[in-house]
Amino acid sequence: MTANRIQIGRILGTPVPMLLPDEGPVHVLIVGEAPGPRGADKSGIPFFGDAAGQHLYAALARMGAMVLPPELDSLPWDGAEFTAASIVPLAYGVALGNAYDRCPSDDGQSFRAPIRAELESTRNFSRLNRELDQLAARGLKGIVTLGRVATRTFDVLLKQKPRPALARRALPHPSAQGLLSMAPNRGKGAKMADLQQAWMVRCEYAVQQAGYPAPVYDES
Repeated sequence: MTANRIQIGRILGTPVPMLLPDEGPVHVLIVGEAPGPRGADKSGIPFFGDAAGQHLYAALARMGAMVLPPELDSLPWDGAEFTAASIVPLAYGVALGNAYDRCPSDDGQSFRAPIRAELESTRNFSRLNRELDQLAARGLKGIVTLGRVATRTFDVLLKQKPRPALARRALPHPSAQGLLSMAPNRGKGAKMADLQQAWMVRCEYAVQQAGYPAPVYDES
């Protein structure tokens, strides 16, 4: 007789909370679709280790909204590696979150996209509204959604409970598929590195348009 074994899946599927500044105002919330299996599902931090998150973090660091530990340069971009090394990014003036707060999976092994019933459930909308209330108390000015799923989810959420004072901007998702969608001729002949750089510029602009303060230059 073979003893029963407890199977531990490669996907944790535990809730990933927002990444918030330790102190000070939060001007802009940046929202993705859901934690990825190699990134946020393992790091516990939105986008951190997700393939699509690498140029998001780079764009935010470039505009002063994120500080990344120098040890990051010696590690692969992988959530489990970051957790093992106790590496955590520091946000300034922005918060990062997801339309769905856990890595979706039916079997603990394979990732799938979150379905609309999950995204628009009472539980999920209650969570999103609590997060928006929390950020409103810290001066939230706007939201930037990444990709069609996050944008649609917030369209429905804010239709049910309008927050007219919040500016909204939408960007293509920073995944390879999302980057190709913003390129002419469906990205035919485009270099991925060029698309990533173009997306980063658009991201910086959208975050500023949503309410992040523009840099002040010393002209003395």
